[in-house]
Amino acid sequence: MKTINIGIIGGGLMGREAASAFGRWFALNDFPAKVELKAVCDLNEQVLAWYKNISSVDLLTADYKELLAREDIDVVYVALPHNLHKDFYIEVLEAGKDLLAEKPFGIDLEAALAIRDKAEELGRFVRCSSEMPFLPGPQRVIEEVKSGRLGEIIEVKAGFLHSSDLDFNKPINWKRQVKYCGEIGVMGDLGMHVLHVPLRLGWKPETVYANLQKIVHERPDGKGGMAVCDTWNNATLNTQVTIDGKHVPMLLEMKRIAPGETNTWYIEIFGTKGGVKYSTKDTKALWTFKIDGDQYWQRTDLGFKGVPFPVITGGIFEPGFADCFMQMLAGYVAEREGALNGRFGCVTPDEAVESHYVFAAALESFANTSVEKINYQQQPA
Repeated sequence: MKTINIGIIGGGLMGREAASAFGRWFALNDFPAKVELKAVCDLNEQVLAWYKNISSVDLLTADYKELLAREDIDVVYVALPHNLHKDFYIEVLEAGKDLLAEKPFGIDLEAALAIRDKAEELGRFVRCSSEMPFLPGPQRVIEEVKSGRLGEIIEVKAGFLHSSDLDFNKPINWKRQVKYCGEIGVMGDLGMHVLHVPLRLGWKPETVYANLQKIVHERPDGKGGMAVCDTWNNATLNTQVTIDGKHVPMLLEMKRIAPGETNTWYIEIFGTKGGVKYSTKDTKALWTFKIDGDQYWQRTDLGFKGVPFPVITGGIFEPGFADCFMQMLAGYVAEREGALNGRFGCVTPDEAVESHYVFAAALESFANTSVEKINYQQQPA
């Protein structure tokens, strides 16, 4: 069986999640390829020290060029702040490596276009991270839509809700500063997750009216003072899509301040004959709406049955974040090896670019208090 060697640039929170998933790769049933984590780059020695527990890792370095020079590395996962995406992603591609990118695939539309175009020019396999849709619930939502059982789709809602920013004493980090995370703010942090399923279903927003909120304007700087917090905390985008020739409203929510939420991803789709909704707030529950004389909601408890890539875990047990992260990585590897076979895959470079067009139009909409048409062919100014 083929073994794919992986390198990680940025060994922090998401890097450790990836390493954990690679270490459990044997849990996938009849998967077409093995993976081995071989090299990790990070500037923090304490972060690198954690990877000493992984026997397959034989390079721990603070110099990413040393990692890219390794001829045996096939794929590099890069988990760095948004302002570093363009330069690092392109350098990974130019080093002859395939890339698993983090969202939002560049700090802005211009960067996203440059990354996508470079990948196409060099013929490298590139996908972007978005984990939640790999859970059984979102997969069932997609199945319901494609089945036609919902009738004519008349409304779509999707969102990703956090509440960590409710702690006003939380020290500032790069996600709260425009120079690192970009003018798009929370849309760059959470928006790719929200748009992944709609874009995969072919629902590209055509217009957008955006409401953006800066709720927290300063935070402790960790040195006894205060620092300016200048990013958007919350974004509510009222968009319009065309589904089967009809205009349909689609609400997209991306919030770092959503009281009562911690890390909640949700999607709701309503039609003339039924509806379906799923939220990670209740990971096991799929809700389907039916009209049969009366109108009623039905709850279905979900387990592992329905993940795109079967695993050893019994079907009655519920999956969590570590499991959907592993499913996403399996999707990346399977598609790279030509073995996706119609299953759900990671965000494509084109989808990542399309999300940036939405975010750019949302900034214009809020600035002008206007409904903005989204031109997916327009080049950034």
